[in-house]
Amino acid sequence: MRRKTARQTDRREFLANVGRGMLVAGVGYSVAIELGLSPLLAEEGTESLSFGSLEPLVALMQETSVERILPTLVERIRGGADLRELVAAAALANARTFGGEDYIGFHTFMAMSPAWFMARSLPDQRRPLPILKVLYRNTRRLQEQGGRAHEVLRSVQPTPLAVGQSTAEKIREAVHRRDLGSAEGILVSATAASPDDAWNELLATVQESTEVHRVVLAYRAWDMLALVGRARAETMLRQSLRYCVKEEDYASRHSEPRTLLPKLLDQYGLIGKPRGTRQADDRWIDRMSQTIFDSTPPQAGDAVAAALAEGMAPEAVAEAIGLAANQLVLRDAGRAAGQAQPNKPLGSVHGDSIGVHACDSANAWRNIALASNHRNCMASLVLAGYQVALDRVHRGGKFLEWKPRPYEEQLAALETRDGETLLKELDGAIREQNQDRACALVHRYGASGYEARPVFDLLLKYAISEDGALHAEKYYRTVSDEFAATRPAFRWRQLVALARVTASEYGQPAPGYAEACELLRLS
Repeated sequence: MRRKTARQTDRREFLANVGRGMLVAGVGYSVAIELGLSPLLAEEGTESLSFGSLEPLVALMQETSVERILPTLVERIRGGADLRELVAAAALANARTFGGEDYIGFHTFMAMSPAWFMARSLPDQRRPLPILKVLYRNTRRLQEQGGRAHEVLRSVQPTPLAVGQSTAEKIREAVHRRDLGSAEGILVSATAASPDDAWNELLATVQESTEVHRVVLAYRAWDMLALVGRARAETMLRQSLRYCVKEEDYASRHSEPRTLLPKLLDQYGLIGKPRGTRQADDRWIDRMSQTIFDSTPPQAGDAVAAALAEGMAPEAVAEAIGLAANQLVLRDAGRAAGQAQPNKPLGSVHGDSIGVHACDSANAWRNIALASNHRNCMASLVLAGYQVALDRVHRGGKFLEWKPRPYEEQLAALETRDGETLLKELDGAIREQNQDRACALVHRYGASGYEARPVFDLLLKYAISEDGALHAEKYYRTVSDEFAATRPAFRWRQLVALARVTASEYGQPAPGYAEACELLRLS
């Protein structure tokens, strides 16, 4: 008998969930109980979630001490363990334990898919490093919070809706009431029937606030399905939903998006208009990004809505938004004395800085827009423009007065255009934590016509070795995405910003990194 592959098992599990979910929705919950279908989705709402063939590995992630996790994982890797499977199991362990409600926990979850992305750019021997770094962080937080004894996500009873009821509206109403049980029951039922539909219905709630974690967690939860499988969409999406419930008090106090978004969608007729296909030239992109950056939040949302109504391609609008967010990294004066912390000192811009947060949010909105239906594509881009302007205005700083890097005096001080010399000097600038010089070196390298990969490889080394205050992996992936999606005239701005953040975060080694290198026998 042939052994089933993981993909075949996952597909069979997914199809079974879909079929049973549709039957539950069709016959009603009470009839489903009589038919013996309820344990799949509910188990009376008290059972721990179980993840099939991945369950032993998920349990290992939750039960292994932080002192033993790296030796245990390296031993498994040497035995042929699939890195992709390790990341998937860690993501499920994280979701089951924290459910999107723990600050360090959900930041660690959001770093997992980027760590997998980073690993694929490395030579075979070094490939486990970014994954081991993040999994060490995951285990440390799991153990701090009590491991399996602290599990937040448990099975819940599905709440199928009657024919004609709006799933999106019912989820939103439940979140407004802070009624987690009802909200989860509706989402579980919707996900069993169609993960794609459930994702689109959930987005109507996500879009009621532009707080960075609400946005990025939603995208990373959806993105993680590529690793954990679509059969586990319920587990991933429940994290986003629970975050929305937990933050409803904050969101209701900062409620402008709840009135502005429907107004702009209606004013410009965006729901009824087909997706635009007009391509933008460099001048339009530059002007649009500056308009978004200079505007108030409502004005920026309006500018995006108008561009979409005029038929501009969503990809072009997203490109301009990403460049506007990038300006917040290039112009930032750095942390003031009152904002400094031991791992985020005076003048630093890594971690939860205004620019890094804005870029991660803009990138998340872009990916949400391109992975959702027409309504959510339009809404996400309008909110992306709104949020960039909001970050500039409300998080502090004189960004309209500050000049973007690279500075002219730094460029004038460079004595070479030789690519190898520029890379060597970039490495030195990072180690000296000289943010401005690092920016100038990368700009000169790009302007000299060299390929970007050597710069990415150099910055990747430090995105792995340094702690990054929970944001190194996400921001590296954000810049990689934005660089690929931005036209040649402007894309090097993204790498200049990454060089600055890398120089900022240098000097704070990541916990577990040295041990991982030793276990992998890396120099």
